[in-house]
Amino acid sequence: MTVTESAPRPTATFREGAFGPARELVCRECGTTRELGPHYACHECFGPLEIGYDFGTVTREQIEAGPANIWRYKALLPVPDDIESSPNLEPGFTRLLEAKNLAAQLGLTRLWVKDDSTNPTNSFKDRVVAIALSAARELDAKVFACPSTGNLANAVAAAGARAGIRTVVFIPSNLETPKQVNSAIYTENLVAVDGTYDDVNKLASEIAGEEDGWAFVNVNVRPFYAEGSKTLGYEIAEQLGWRLPDQIVIPVASGSQLTKVHKAFQELITLGLVEEKPYRIFGAQATGCSPVSAAFKSGHDVVRPVRPDTIAKSLAIGNPADGVYVLDIARQTGGTVEDVSDDEVRDAIVLLARTEGIFTETAGGTTVAVLKKLTETGQLDPTLETVVINTGHGLKTLDAVTDRVGARATIAPTYDAFVAAEIV
Repeated sequence: MTVTESAPRPTATFREGAFGPARELVCRECGTTRELGPHYACHECFGPLEIGYDFGTVTREQIEAGPANIWRYKALLPVPDDIESSPNLEPGFTRLLEAKNLAAQLGLTRLWVKDDSTNPTNSFKDRVVAIALSAARELDAKVFACPSTGNLANAVAAAGARAGIRTVVFIPSNLETPKQVNSAIYTENLVAVDGTYDDVNKLASEIAGEEDGWAFVNVNVRPFYAEGSKTLGYEIAEQLGWRLPDQIVIPVASGSQLTKVHKAFQELITLGLVEEKPYRIFGAQATGCSPVSAAFKSGHDVVRPVRPDTIAKSLAIGNPADGVYVLDIARQTGGTVEDVSDDEVRDAIVLLARTEGIFTETAGGTTVAVLKKLTETGQLDPTLETVVINTGHGLKTLDAVTDRVGARATIAPTYDAFVAAEIV
């Protein structure tokens, strides 16, 4: 990733409360701070920046009185107090389903699925984009943009349309057709790039460094954007009755979602909103793009980039920005990072659909397949309460399972034909 600071340029001052409880940007490596703005790299060590807060007092009652979307947690996010009045897609507060059938199939005592496929554009990316859009407004951006493996492009294009801001989304040219259509329907500025996601991301970083007024959600406003994933952690804890799960399995692309769910749990503990307890975090990757899993298994502290080759294209980031932090969290919490083959991903998509009635995309198939593998290999304790995150809807990746499902039989419209087919 380039570390050249980029547009949009901040104005001298922001309106009072523009970023809510956010107070500064903090380097995750050396701790150096700087003012809030479109910065994503430390000017001292070039490490990644994240939001620093002064939360004050936040209560369960205050949160529960909020709207049934991510803005119920606005006191914990870098957004203004009047965020609900801005046009947005109101993502979040998606269902947490107890997966009794899947649990029985896998031999688990208690299992929950956090189902983010019901967000406005059918993936968790609506959460992070909502926070990035708020920042882009405050920074007076003229263009709302992103490099994407698909779901992010969908979310940026839709959110930009709702907000009335020009959007431009960049994707690898070999992206699944449904995801391309799901972006192009919202914006005329869908740009397909010949190359991997890492090539697309590099191009976006170069554009952000040269063009004024462009807010790339996962480049120059990334510190704000990444905070949206915390809302997954907040919701899981609240929906469990203000307690943390014992174990959670999270898909890993850039790794940001996993690190921010962990951050959310730690913030809830610090604020006294949940009781402190041990919990284990597990990362899930597809074998065809598993640099973090490979580093974990080899005991390395550095994630070596790979060239993706997997059907799980939404996880196909060969040089994950937060990979080293995923390693740290998995090790600190007693979890692990595991990977599964494309065939295991396909099988898991069908398994989740036929046990719980949830149709997940390949990223969710990866996570469920890793859950299964972790249980079978004894890496995950089947007696502990476990949550698995489904990040997107299966209608976006139909090609992954078209050869695994279909009509059992084609029969004549007669009862005799039905009997002869031995359907039951």
